[in-house]
Amino acid sequence: MKLSHLLFALAIAIGAHSVPAGAQTAGDDILSRDAVLRDPDIPNLGNPRGDTTIVEYFDYQCPYCKKAAPDLAQVAREDGKVRIVLKDWPIFGAASAYAAKMALASKFQNKYEDAHDALIAAKAKLSEAAVDDLLAKAGIDVTRAAADRTAHAQEIDALLARNDAQARAFGFRGTPAFIIGTFRVPGSLNAAGFKRAIGDARKAAAAQ
Repeated sequence: MKLSHLLFALAIAIGAHSVPAGAQTAGDDILSRDAVLRDPDIPNLGNPRGDTTIVEYFDYQCPYCKKAAPDLAQVAREDGKVRIVLKDWPIFGAASAYAAKMALASKFQNKYEDAHDALIAAKAKLSEAAVDDLLAKAGIDVTRAAADRTAHAQEIDALLARNDAQARAFGFRGTPAFIIGTFRVPGSLNAAGFKRAIGDARKAAAAQ
């Protein structure tokens, strides 16, 4: 699918439009620039000072997310100026929710990226046992992650709820889905597609 078919016809200024009823939390606009790009509870990957941010809504059991992951990582490395915000959106059932919570709990031992890489690259169907095994092999202390998942359950659940409300407010219907600069991209991209989208985002930013 061509990128022109994926990009919405209109670039959006994040936070410049209304939010559907029920999609606001604590009176704040969940589509504000800070809420979308700079959620303090989500670790940043890539270049934290990059000039272009890519936000991805993903599920660890989504085959298209798995296919896009190495291309996104490669493009970010080669570009050097891309900041990545990964927003867990577990829509494929209980195993996806467990994987998301364990990955997010791994951040408390500074292992989120390791956990993410291990889970997104998994070939087999996920289960709680499979998730624990993959994390252990990636060097995560699974016992500690489980304890942190429990200790920070309210925080993690609130984060996942924000991601879900945000994705739905943007009109996304499945994973993966991206915000690249101020463009919504509801679907998977390959390396060339990511490069074109990043270029378009930079042109749009320069024109503002």
